[in-house]
Amino acid sequence: MGLKDQLIPSGISVPQSFIDGPVDMGLIKEFVIAAEDLEYQGLWVQEKIIGEISSLEPINLLSYISGLTSVAELGVAVLIGSTRNPILLAKELATLDQMSNGRLILGYALGGNPKNYRLMDGPDSKRVRHFIESLHAIKALWTEDSPSIQGDFWTFDDLPMYPKPVQKPHPPIWFGGRHPAALKRSARYADGWMGAGSTTSGQFIEHVKIIRSELNRLNRSSDDFKISKRVYVAIDDNKSRAEDRLRTWFEANYGNSDLGSQVSVWGPSDEIVPELQHLIDSGAGMLMFNPVFDHMFHVEILKKEVIPFLTVAS
Repeated sequence: MGLKDQLIPSGISVPQSFIDGPVDMGLIKEFVIAAEDLEYQGLWVQEKIIGEISSLEPINLLSYISGLTSVAELGVAVLIGSTRNPILLAKELATLDQMSNGRLILGYALGGNPKNYRLMDGPDSKRVRHFIESLHAIKALWTEDSPSIQGDFWTFDDLPMYPKPVQKPHPPIWFGGRHPAALKRSARYADGWMGAGSTTSGQFIEHVKIIRSELNRLNRSSDDFKISKRVYVAIDDNKSRAEDRLRTWFEANYGNSDLGSQVSVWGPSDEIVPELQHLIDSGAGMLMFNPVFDHMFHVEILKKEVIPFLTVAS
């Protein structure tokens, strides 16, 4: 490690979706306690409301995790804005930030499946306007004493809401998304962006280029904008076995086993380090590791045999 290099900040995805058995709260508790003891920077969850596998709702799960931990950041990547009432969401997340003493990172996205979002009162049209307006409402409720919004979807005057979040002016808001328009929105409205786990390394590199170009056009400093990447990972000396297990999980979770082979990183620890380092060198300032099986094994081996060999220029 050079004098100007430092270890990459690392988060890890909490066990949340269970494809071949009941929800295992004992595993979740053991996992998050171990992850904090191992000094992972963040513990992350995601949103999957509708689906055939058991997947826990993210805000409730983070609230549970906040009571088991005291240091690690608590992130969700990502909540779908089209499925949430921003007034209630602002209250829920401010409460979570209070409960965790200011450790929340909000991942927020427009989403890409409007058919399902209609079941949760999502908009049939003007989806981008709905998303941006909901974001403005959340920020106003978090930061203003008597917020007012006059919009197409929400209108309120002098609407007090307390407590505000612990973090000032508000918890970090990171966008998701992969469409060029979504990437440009990230640069304009968000504090950071997380590349989806369901995108390849090559796609991530192209997405970073678009974001950096838009930041430059907006005269925003890239130093103040966080870029990260969710990485589905499996460590196993038997590479064929690791790939087969990834494909099984991706078939259950995404309905696409081939996607597991396209976007994941797997193999012995020393073999996956160069591919992960390539993501860092291409712009990732944080990696969020997402093992999908053998969770206790992965939370330890990633910290011992992978993360110490990943560096980012300071």
